[in-house]
Amino acid sequence: MRATGILILGLSGLLAASCGSQRKSAASIPAPLQQEILAQRADSLFFAAQRSKMLGDYKTAITQYSDYLRLNRHNAAVYYELSRLFMEARNPQYALGFARRAAGMDSTNKWYQLSLAEAFSVNDMFDSAAVVYDRLMRITPQDDDLLFNKGLSLAKANQFSDALRIFDSLEMRVGLNDEIVFQKQRIYMRLNMPDNAAAEVRRLISQEPEELRYWGLLAEIYEAVNRTADARAVYDTILSIDPLHPRALIAVANLEKKNGNEARYRDFLLKAFHNPDFNIDEKVSFVYPYLQMLETDTTKRDEGIMLANLIVESHPDDAKAYALRADMYSQAEVPDSALINYKLALDLDSTRFSVWYQLMYLYSRTEQPDSLLRVSNHVMQQFPREFMGYYFNGLANYFKQRYDAAVNALTGALEIGGEKRFVADVYALLGDTYHASGFHSRSDSCYEIVLGMRPKDHIVMNNYSYYLSMRGEKLDKAEALSRKSIELKPDSPTYLDTYAWILFRLGRYRDAKLWIEKALEFNEAQQDPDVLEHYGDILFNLNEKEKAMQFWQMAKARGANSHGLARKIAEKRYIKNMDR
Repeated sequence: MRATGILILGLSGLLAASCGSQRKSAASIPAPLQQEILAQRADSLFFAAQRSKMLGDYKTAITQYSDYLRLNRHNAAVYYELSRLFMEARNPQYALGFARRAAGMDSTNKWYQLSLAEAFSVNDMFDSAAVVYDRLMRITPQDDDLLFNKGLSLAKANQFSDALRIFDSLEMRVGLNDEIVFQKQRIYMRLNMPDNAAAEVRRLISQEPEELRYWGLLAEIYEAVNRTADARAVYDTILSIDPLHPRALIAVANLEKKNGNEARYRDFLLKAFHNPDFNIDEKVSFVYPYLQMLETDTTKRDEGIMLANLIVESHPDDAKAYALRADMYSQAEVPDSALINYKLALDLDSTRFSVWYQLMYLYSRTEQPDSLLRVSNHVMQQFPREFMGYYFNGLANYFKQRYDAAVNALTGALEIGGEKRFVADVYALLGDTYHASGFHSRSDSCYEIVLGMRPKDHIVMNNYSYYLSMRGEKLDKAEALSRKSIELKPDSPTYLDTYAWILFRLGRYRDAKLWIEKALEFNEAQQDPDVLEHYGDILFNLNEKEKAMQFWQMAKARGANSHGLARKIAEKRYIKNMDR
């Protein structure tokens, strides 16, 4: 180490002492010494890259190996290492390029060739992968794994007849094998030859009739081609061997449901879910699709909740059971039951941030700021690097009009960073918070950031344009933003009211009346005291004073609380700059 340091220091001194060109400095160093220095530098980079790879720092390792190649382009091992790293980084095209270089430089190295075959496969070049396996088999013709991989590659390349010949020859070498049979039946299914596929599986069954996995595969073949009677017969065979076999029970339950027999469907389902040997993860996987179905088919609600209840009954000490039931209740718009179950899940396992997230989301959706504040405070302590804990804490403080605390939490979220859509949500809420605090320039900046990230965010467009109109600032910009929000969501009475109000502030009273009357076509707007007051203001400025008084009084009766409304009614006139 010391000798290397002195050598490099001496080189630095030579370079520093020379005031001539770089070429002259290099020429003054003997060629052997230059080669030795470059070799030492290359070795240093190689070992540094190896160390970075072992530490899992693939990005740095890639950089260090690439720097090595600038000094030595003739090391096949480095190309191989880069191909593996790019495979880990899920960059298949780069992985293939480096694998090709390594395999081309050393065609006898088995690992380089296997890496090339894998790189071809991840780039969907299965026929090329088969060629590589074939080349390797000439070196080691007794390697059964190579023959299997060649057959698999040919099958993926849709060269089915060649693949079947390979698997047949492999079976002659190793005997009847479930993995080979599985690949052959898949090929037959792709060739629309279900009887051949079934015959392959029946060979396994004849060898091991008690292996229920093979019977299940046979039933799936029949189900895939809608041969329901054949599938049911196979499932009945499975249940004759194991009456509580969960997958067979669920399959039979679904067949009964297709036949319209709800009672038998539930009976078979209950048997399956009451089986304690039926893994909870498999049960959750079966029930989870109901969460998506509830979005479009509310008739699935009771069934989904019933299944979730069965999981809780079978696994009363597993947090996942309660979390699933909570998700089901939340999706079914039963928030109280969802909250109870999220809390039960957290009592059993408080380490799952996803459940805390759902709890905070539900508190925000049901407007429970005190509970949201309490839980988000806890989440920020337990999960200090979780972005959404800070966001929900900011939201809770905003609801409670604790604006300084809201700003602190939201800026904390931005420091942590998160997905783009969530970061935009933070800026939107930060904009609302700054507006409520009277920091209008900061509020405007936040809204501009959101619109830069989400150019079609009609909610922010509406809020931003309305706040500008309230301040009487940048009204042309406000009008453009509001008009665009209506283009994006033309059936929003709130947006129509905002646009009318901006037109009013611009002095375009007749246009304002036209747009606010469009808003008032919606029942929602007819009950909104702010819209009614706005309409009164517009009417007064169009000299429809009696009608204006009627709408001001209607606004007051519905709870309008603007600063100037009482004076407008008392003095029977519109009071400029007192409208908000």
